[in-house]
Amino acid sequence: MKQPSTDWKEDIQEGEEEKFQKFARQFGILQKMKSKQFGAGRALHRKQILGLKADLEVLGDIPEHARHGLFAFPGHHEAYIRLSNGSLNIQPDSTGDIRGFAIKVRGIDGPGALTENTDCQDFLLINLPAFSSPKSEQFVQMVQAAAQGNAPLFRFMVGTYGFLGGILRMKKLAASVNRRFSGFATEKFYSAAPIACGPYAARVRLLPDTRLRKGSGAIADLAEDMKSRLQNAPLQMDFQLQFFTDEKHTPIEDASVDWKEKHSPYVTVARLSIPAHGEQELADLGEAIEKDIFDPWQALKDHRPLGDVMRARKHVYFASQKGRGAR
Repeated sequence: MKQPSTDWKEDIQEGEEEKFQKFARQFGILQKMKSKQFGAGRALHRKQILGLKADLEVLGDIPEHARHGLFAFPGHHEAYIRLSNGSLNIQPDSTGDIRGFAIKVRGIDGPGALTENTDCQDFLLINLPAFSSPKSEQFVQMVQAAAQGNAPLFRFMVGTYGFLGGILRMKKLAASVNRRFSGFATEKFYSAAPIACGPYAARVRLLPDTRLRKGSGAIADLAEDMKSRLQNAPLQMDFQLQFFTDEKHTPIEDASVDWKEKHSPYVTVARLSIPAHGEQELADLGEAIEKDIFDPWQALKDHRPLGDVMRARKHVYFASQKGRGAR
C-alpha cells in the first residue's frame, strides 16, 4: 500500500477558461428553461429535500498529513446541510436519481480558494464514488442530451462512445440512477472529485450511522424518512478523507475513476452530528438554506477543488447562483 503523496499536479489546458464559460452559458439556458416549468431554482439538484443544522467535530487523533485547513486543530464547528435530488426536474422521491448531501461548515476564518478570506467551507457530496464522465465536457454534453429525453441521450452516448460503448454507458448510468436508495441517513456519500488538503490531495467520504439499518422497501418521502430517523436519536456520521498516492490509481483529472481503498484507505478526520429538529426550525432552516449558496469553491485555500470537473464547476456554479438571484 502506497503512502499519501504530494507529487500530484493538475493538467490545465490552453483555452480552458473560455470553454468553461461556454459550459456556464449552456447550463444557464437549461436553468432558465426549467425555471419556466418549476419556478426559480438551481440548474442541478433543484429539489431540496431537507435543510438541517449539525455539528462537525474535528477529531484530535488524526494523521499528520490530514492536519491542514479545517482539520488542522480539533474542535467543534456549526454546519448547515442541504439534502437534495440531483435532477434538473422536480420529481417524486421514488423516481431514480442521484442524491446530494451538501455540508457548509460555518464560523471559519482563513485564506479562501477564491477570496482573500472565507468564513465557511463547503463540501458537496453525492451517493456515488465517482462521476459518470471523466471530464467536464462529456458531463455537460450528457446533461444537455438527458434534458431532451432518453432518445437524444442514447444518440449522444452512441455518437461519443460508439455503439457498444454507448450501450454500456447507458446501462451504467441507468444502474447508478435507478439503484435502490435507502435514505440519507443510511447511505454513503462522496465528493467523487478531489480537493486539496494542504500540500496533499484528497477525496471526501461521509459514512452513515453504524447503529442504523437500511429499510427494505422504496421510500416515497425522503424528508419524512430523515425526520423520523432523527426523532429516534441524533445521527453520528464519520467524515473521512482518502489521499492521492499516484496518478495511476488516484488520478486528479479523471473524475470517472473511483479511488480504490486497497490503494488508498480512508481516514476518519471528523464526526458529523445531526440532532432532531422541530417543525418550525425545519421550516426556517429550509427557507434559509434553499436561498444560500453551496459551492465547492466556497472553500479554504487549503481545500481548493482540484481537477477538470472541479475547475468547470467554478464557472457553472457561479452562473447558476446569478441565474437564481442567490446572495
